[in-house]
Amino acid sequence: MNLNIKAKQQNTYDAIVVGSGVSGGWAAKELTEKGLKVLMLDRGKNLEHVKDYPEANKHPWEYKHRGRRTIAMEKSHPFLSRDYPYSEYNAHYWFDDMKSPYDEKKRFDWYRPDIVGGKSIMWGRQSYRLSDMDFEANIKDGIAVDWPIRYKDIAPWYDYVETFAGISGQKEGLPQLPDGKFQPAMPMNCVEKEVKKGIESNFKNRKVTMGRVANLTKALPGRSQCQYRNMCSRGCQFGAYFSTQSSTLPAAMATGNLTLKPRSIVSSVIYDEQKKKATGVQVIDYDTKEMTEYYAKIIFLNGSTISTTFIMLNSMSNRFPNGLGNDSGELGHNLMDHHFRTGAQGTAVGMDDQYYYGRRPNGIYIPRYRNVGSDKRDYIRGFGYQGGASRTGWQRGIAEMNFGADFKDELTKPGPWVMGIGAFGECLPYHENSVLLNKDKKDEWGQPTLTFNAEFKENEMKMRKDMANDAAEMLEAAGLKDVETYDRGSYPGMAIHEMGTARMGRDPKTSVLNAFNQVHSVPNVFVTDGACMTSASCVNPSLTYMALTARACDHAVKEMKKMNI
Repeated sequence: MNLNIKAKQQNTYDAIVVGSGVSGGWAAKELTEKGLKVLMLDRGKNLEHVKDYPEANKHPWEYKHRGRRTIAMEKSHPFLSRDYPYSEYNAHYWFDDMKSPYDEKKRFDWYRPDIVGGKSIMWGRQSYRLSDMDFEANIKDGIAVDWPIRYKDIAPWYDYVETFAGISGQKEGLPQLPDGKFQPAMPMNCVEKEVKKGIESNFKNRKVTMGRVANLTKALPGRSQCQYRNMCSRGCQFGAYFSTQSSTLPAAMATGNLTLKPRSIVSSVIYDEQKKKATGVQVIDYDTKEMTEYYAKIIFLNGSTISTTFIMLNSMSNRFPNGLGNDSGELGHNLMDHHFRTGAQGTAVGMDDQYYYGRRPNGIYIPRYRNVGSDKRDYIRGFGYQGGASRTGWQRGIAEMNFGADFKDELTKPGPWVMGIGAFGECLPYHENSVLLNKDKKDEWGQPTLTFNAEFKENEMKMRKDMANDAAEMLEAAGLKDVETYDRGSYPGMAIHEMGTARMGRDPKTSVLNAFNQVHSVPNVFVTDGACMTSASCVNPSLTYMALTARACDHAVKEMKKMNI
């Protein structure tokens, strides 16, 4: 047999999944459980569940810098160092910015992990469904393009992924925030319960509920319930929160149908112009920089929004000179993220004899109420709040610069109760907000880099005023004292909810993907990570990626059996 033919056979699978994060893990699970031989490729280093969480049980005093970043860390990670996610606690999980720098016509904070499992190891785990209000928003507002699906199309898949992932939460019966298949909700503490009463009695259209979070309150097979340690971003040896390593990867591996290749940088999708379909991917070895081709009948791109878009833009051919599937010219455009870091905080009095259990990795949630029903504002869309109450610790004494026995004794006792709520607001899908290839600057592997050009605009700025003022109004109405608003500023990327650069739509002339997440003009390529989003809603999007992925995998296998792809 010809060696080239033999090598090609060895590198051929039924399906290729690019990326191993929240959506990639689901793609691997679903496709392998349906009997397909699947190759999962990820640029990050391998990360084994439990064994490779070296920071999971360390105390703060075991860290040389008590968890803080050093000057050297900030120099090697100039973009990552802009905000809190990158720290001494989890530094080994993140990608080195300097190996693949990017340019910004306008500021964009791109947080890139360097591990199998991706951001599923470090995500915030807040898990909410989009509603018909979200799926219908674009067409009703005359913004961008219409979603090609509605809530009824994805609702069964929300049920499916919530049951497997394990989402704890409380049913509230709100049309703007559909209920799900929940484990018991985590309890509110005494201050949160009082604030809930105060807000709901003073504002009839507002609800305070417990955060819907992918932390188990009841054990699932192979996974323990949450231990209330609140060190989730270091990795959880209990499997108490949903991640690729604790959940979807073991399920995929159990089938015997998965091959995982870490340190594999997918450079482009191979398009066969005679067959008019994709036949595989080109992969650069992270360490040796050698190029290898892998082949499959279907390809799922789940590298996360920006990486998936890079691969598509970099997949140029005679048929697609501007990137794979980019007939509409929309690939790389309509970049969205949530804007946040604004709200209010205050002090609660009268409950100094009460405390709470553990370090709950969750808080309260106030669902969207602006531009809902009869409420109309001078902006469109809306926001929801996340927050919680706690008692201040010994660090409250730092500003006082006191000393002596009485001062030390005082700091051994809990400080006053404080509570804050911060809003996450929807960003509209502006065509001019983009991420595009920069062919003049190369990364360490000889590939083009990226240039970001995105900003929050007038609609978001108007919304932010309500996000801060409403927060103060609610806390004051609930009886908190010394309430103050804050706005620390927000740039695209900071919320790590980037989405929208290969949007779904009804018309191939104005969108990249169809109703089943297939590239319109290359139907054996699927995109089910954040790139597929047509609008952003104001809720955390990861649960929607999971549901869309499971739905697309089901469709892909059915279409393969019909010989349609």
